[in-house]
Amino acid sequence: MLMTILFAVQFIFSIIIGLYFLNMLKSQTGSRRSLEQESNRELNKLRRLKQIKLTEPLSEVIRPKTLEEIVGQSQGLKALRAAICSPNPQHVIIYGPPGVGKTAAARVVLEEAKKSPRSPFKSTAKYVEIDATTLRFDDRGIADPLIGTVHDPIYQGAGAYGPAGIPQPKPGAVTKAHGGMLFIDEIGELHPIQMNKLLKVLEDRRVFLESAYYSSSDNNIPAHIHEIFLDGLPADFRLVAATTRTPEEIPPALRSRCVEIFFKPLTNDDIIKIAKNAAANAGVDFAEDTFPLIAKYAQNGRDAVSIVQIAASLAIYEGRYNVEAKDVEWVIEFSQYNPKIEKKVSKGKSVGFVNGLAVCGSSLGMLMDIEVSAEKGSGQLKITGIVENEEFSNRGQKLTKKSSARASVENMLTVLKRYFNVDFSKYDIHINFPSSAPVDGPSAGVAIVCGVYSAIFKKPIDNEIAMTGEISIQGMVRPVGGIVAKVEAAKAAGVKKVIIPKDNYREIFKEIEGMEVIKVSNISDVFEEVFGIEKADIKNLDTTKQDAKFIAATGA
Repeated sequence: MLMTILFAVQFIFSIIIGLYFLNMLKSQTGSRRSLEQESNRELNKLRRLKQIKLTEPLSEVIRPKTLEEIVGQSQGLKALRAAICSPNPQHVIIYGPPGVGKTAAARVVLEEAKKSPRSPFKSTAKYVEIDATTLRFDDRGIADPLIGTVHDPIYQGAGAYGPAGIPQPKPGAVTKAHGGMLFIDEIGELHPIQMNKLLKVLEDRRVFLESAYYSSSDNNIPAHIHEIFLDGLPADFRLVAATTRTPEEIPPALRSRCVEIFFKPLTNDDIIKIAKNAAANAGVDFAEDTFPLIAKYAQNGRDAVSIVQIAASLAIYEGRYNVEAKDVEWVIEFSQYNPKIEKKVSKGKSVGFVNGLAVCGSSLGMLMDIEVSAEKGSGQLKITGIVENEEFSNRGQKLTKKSSARASVENMLTVLKRYFNVDFSKYDIHINFPSSAPVDGPSAGVAIVCGVYSAIFKKPIDNEIAMTGEISIQGMVRPVGGIVAKVEAAKAAGVKKVIIPKDNYREIFKEIEGMEVIKVSNISDVFEEVFGIEKADIKNLDTTKQDAKFIAATGA
């Protein structure tokens, strides 16, 4: 009897347990079916979204596919190809203003390198692109998409190993680019901590990650995680970084590891070529006189494409298939584009006026007016249009730096007094750099000497001459920076003769048509070219007679 009761109780419990597990199974099955149904609905929604496609923006349609399609950067592309497509590719920093092809060049040069039989880049080499201005970084090490992150068990996103207390490394962009190219746009905006980590990666060509939850003696940790913590993640790539900043604003430690390449601002001819290419893909015909108008207002390639696209859209909206100059003018007006300053020299000669050469940013050359007035007086010297002194901090100390242009003026006084016996106590001299000229550096020295001499002794200077060079108190002409950009600016302004320091001279200057590039070593060479005064005459120059000529000319 007892056995029967026990059997009955056991049977009842078995039925209850069976019903419980059956109910659980049904619940899981129903939940799985519900998840599958929800997943199918979302998948169908996603597929419907993928079927909706708009036309590509014009900027995407005309994006360069080869290096030959990149306009206006022949020298920069030649240097970039030499740095990346060689058997031993280098890390590269590309300087240049926005919209001149830096990103496009980085993208296509890797494809070019893959085709080279001597290049170490395989056909599967990846191109990984990130923007330093939007790169999310957590200084606690929880998230670092550039270098890599360890998802510790206590943090969200620890993955499948989290419940087991195992740290899980996640590769960053430097590892994803392994064997290929990592392009970082606006590298100058990178967080200082990330910059230091990146420098270490460039040196080691691997990433070492750390975690307080990792122990090399923990047998529960999978073998591949042991290997990552002990040997690091591979990160053998080539860095191509782009920036709109100047080299001085980039950390020297990064610059020392990279080849520096400079992309120049686009000329009007370059912008016209880009605009014509965009117009050919816009679906309407552009009148020929629209392209010079676009080039006058477009600062770069992006501006040119944008003007073309909006003008074409306006014509299509109005039922027309042609774009006229008035359409482009309308785009320029409502978009508030400002015309580019395009200085052109005039023929003839002027007293007390000289064309200097300057560089804005890293590679934009421009012609710089220097005006000098000399009158009989008591030896007063006035300088306008420049920053006299600049105050900056250095390790908690406030320091004052004298303007290098001011230093050039003081050197000028010494040179003219020493070589020409000029008595500055007789003259009131006013040196002006009009229109907020970018006088940064001592390169205006030669121009200032010539301008002051011209003003004092009424010696005219040819308006089609431009010059650059630092002048020493010994009368020597020393080299300056940005010489290629300066020579190109002089050419664009219609200058016929450019005077540059001998140490800055390059063989490529011989290929310039319509302009002569003269190399000089000292002030004697300069005066021979500018004023026609031979070197032998300078030593015996009778400045007393020159003073008499000045007095007669001014009526003093």
